[in-house]
Amino acid sequence: MWERPPGRDNPMFSHSGDLRKGRFSEEGRIYLLTTTTWKRLPLFSDLMLGRVVVQAMRFQEYEDRIEGLAFVVMPDHLHWLVALQHQVTLSAVMKSVKNHSARQIGKIQRERGEPGHPHIWQNGFHDRALRKEDDMFAVARYIVANPLRAGLVERIGDYPLWDAKWL
Repeated sequence: MWERPPGRDNPMFSHSGDLRKGRFSEEGRIYLLTTTTWKRLPLFSDLMLGRVVVQAMRFQEYEDRIEGLAFVVMPDHLHWLVALQHQVTLSAVMKSVKNHSARQIGKIQRERGEPGHPHIWQNGFHDRALRKEDDMFAVARYIVANPLRAGLVERIGDYPLWDAKWL
C-alpha cells in the first residue's frame, strides 16, 4: 500500500499538536501570536483577502476578548501582539479568527469565480508570552517592520496591512 512521504502537509508527521503542549492562557498577559497560511501560500498578497483577516482580528477586540496592541498580516503569515481579556483562551481567539476569515475568503473567491483553496490556514499557531523584562515596544516595532525586512516595501507606511496601538 502506498503511503505519503513525510512532509509538512502529511498529518502522520504533523507536529501542530506539539504547539499546544504547555500552553496556558492568562487574562491580562501579553502574547505574541504567529500563524501561517496553508503550505505558506501567499494568499494575503491580495489586499482584499488580507483585509478580511484584519477584520477578523479586529472583531476579537470589538468583542472585548483581547486588546490588540500590534499586528502585521504578511502574504503568507501574520504576527499579532495581544493582551487577553476576560478569561478567553488563545486557542479560542485564534480559532475564531481563522474560521471567520476562512469562510469570508472562500466566499470572496467563489464570487470571483476563482477555484479557491480547500484550506486557508495551517493547523495550530505559535505563541510566546511576554515577560515583564521584555520590551513590548521593541516587540511591536519588530512586528510592524516585517514587511521592510522581507523587502516588500521601502517604508512601513507603504504597507497596508499593519497597525500598532501607539502609532
